[in-house]
Amino acid sequence: MTINVLIPVLCIILLAILGLPIWLAMVCGVIPYYGYLEAMLPTQIIIQRLAYTVETASYLAIPLFVTSGVIMNYAGISERLLDLADALVGHMAGGLGHVNCLLSVLMGGCSGSAAADAATECKILVPEMERRGYDREFSGAVTIASSLLTPIIPPGMGLIIYAFVTGSSVGRMFAAGYVPGIMGMLLMMVYVHFVSKKRGYKGDRISSAPFGEVIRLIGRAFWALLLPLVLIMALRVGVVTATEAGAMCAIYAFVVGTVFYRKIRIKHLIPIIKESLLGTSVVMILICSAAPLTYFMTYESVPQKISAFIAASDLSRTEFLLIVNFVLLFIGMFMDGSAPLVILAPLLQPIALSYGIDTIAFGIMIVFNLTLGNMTPPFGIVLYQVRGLLKANFGKLVKECMPFIGIMLIVLMFITFVPKAVLFIPNWIYG
Repeated sequence: MTINVLIPVLCIILLAILGLPIWLAMVCGVIPYYGYLEAMLPTQIIIQRLAYTVETASYLAIPLFVTSGVIMNYAGISERLLDLADALVGHMAGGLGHVNCLLSVLMGGCSGSAAADAATECKILVPEMERRGYDREFSGAVTIASSLLTPIIPPGMGLIIYAFVTGSSVGRMFAAGYVPGIMGMLLMMVYVHFVSKKRGYKGDRISSAPFGEVIRLIGRAFWALLLPLVLIMALRVGVVTATEAGAMCAIYAFVVGTVFYRKIRIKHLIPIIKESLLGTSVVMILICSAAPLTYFMTYESVPQKISAFIAASDLSRTEFLLIVNFVLLFIGMFMDGSAPLVILAPLLQPIALSYGIDTIAFGIMIVFNLTLGNMTPPFGIVLYQVRGLLKANFGKLVKECMPFIGIMLIVLMFITFVPKAVLFIPNWIYG
């Protein structure tokens, strides 16, 4: 690695260690390159790159999907999905633990992020779990682990970001998230069942819900359940682009919340706008701040040099995938998934393609891996978020999380080495 590349990278790492926000560390870290190391690229390019990213029309999809998720949270969708999940699995041993897992999958289209899903379930599920005798730290661990399924269930924000920064199909990314998401849910439910049998956590229902009640609750949650199907099919048929799909989601959620569920009131409009602006700002500032870094790396041919280094190292496809997984998991322990995603995805995708790795399966692997880092000690962001919300004992919470981390690693290896299964639904839909 040349001095022109090494100095900016070290500056970014040092600034991040010193506590500077990662977006600011990325912008400030590349200043030495543009200003001093390479006279041909003036510092004005930094501002130009930031502005160019904001002016890219395709990125309109991000604020629109963020807004749709916020509207859904106000639309009463969570309540209906919770009732449906309880009817389906609430009678099993550890019923509320199973409800917790199923609800995260059902809410994938509502929250779109692990942090949002974890915060919601901490409010509506964990207090009830504690009242029914569940250990607080176990309840927190189930909430953390199940929330990690949310980002790979459409329309998870990580899927959208990966698709845009690598030029991949948004529709295929959405469709590819279902198999690993459902697999993770089932494995977690198996573990919750055995723990519940051992600790005496009973179901919150005496028996399974009658068929008629299940049908009634499906009808009650029909509009919420319909959204992912409509979204994927609209993208598949070509009726809408990814940006238009974001607008469609936002309008759909608003109509459902006002006309059908009648939960959204005029007083909610200002909070919806505020939360949408904040959520959009968090994502877009990361994407914009990564643009000058990506530009200089492209100018210095960093992806090509890394590819040449890997080729010279004679790594096999399996060795490459294992190394990438290890590095991403390590990075995910210290950084929120969005930041490394916008930096590393464009860097790693061309190398993966050189190994014949499908870009969609590779994207699911990256998004899931970085999300897993959100619950992994020592600095998992969702781990600390739930610990703070529940005021749980950190040591006990980490101990309860470890089996779930093991389950997620199994799912990660499945995504990595059985890509045909991950691609089954997108190949079925798109051909």
